[in-house]
Amino acid sequence: MDDLLELTSRVEATHFWFRGFRQFVAPAIERIAAGGRNLTMLDCGCGTGYNAATLLAPYGHAFGFDLTPAGLTFARRAGIPVVRADMHAIPFATGQFDLATSFDVLQYVEDDYKVMGDIARLIKPGGSVIVTASAMNVLRGGHAGTWPEVRRYSTGRLRSILETAGLRVEHVTHLFAALFPALVLARAINRGATGDDWEMNIPAAPVNEALTMVLALEAVVSRYIPMPFGSSVLAVATKPSR
Repeated sequence: MDDLLELTSRVEATHFWFRGFRQFVAPAIERIAAGGRNLTMLDCGCGTGYNAATLLAPYGHAFGFDLTPAGLTFARRAGIPVVRADMHAIPFATGQFDLATSFDVLQYVEDDYKVMGDIARLIKPGGSVIVTASAMNVLRGGHAGTWPEVRRYSTGRLRSILETAGLRVEHVTHLFAALFPALVLARAINRGATGDDWEMNIPAAPVNEALTMVLALEAVVSRYIPMPFGSSVLAVATKPSR
């Protein structure tokens, strides 16, 4: 895991996938903040801390936790206060945060219903949760060779775990629909490949920029028209006020 986090830290600022990811997520955070700059936020399984630093910190106080030593090191370098913790034992007080995020972590946890219940516990009444996770079993592979996936998600399952946790789902959609056919083919060709993670290679600059633009367009469309398929799912939910 530490090796992949090291590789992630080198490419996540410029790789089209990561840039596209932020295009999908940033508008949801902006809507939740509603002009505020004093939110208290927690990134659950924060990895390198890059998302907490770039997506959350502009809106207030961003914190994180991760299980990997490399993740903690990178997150601290990014200026994010972090602790070492497991998703199944989150060491924060109930009702402490305005926003909790979990980006591409749920597919690795054993009991996603329990974990989501604990994430819901962390946020204040009226607070929000933003979650992304891997989708569609046909795409199993890639990172799963090093980070074994327990499951991949449908929009229905992601909605179910959020609602079971007592949250109200505001929006759910697939992500990366525009790249889905190419991803299916690439996963089939590269399944079982060894060595450096081929998905982390940044393509030639014109290709990288073109793919970034394609994902930016999809991000705009998916705010209004949920995508029926894709390599990831995104959900935004709120905790009802008392």
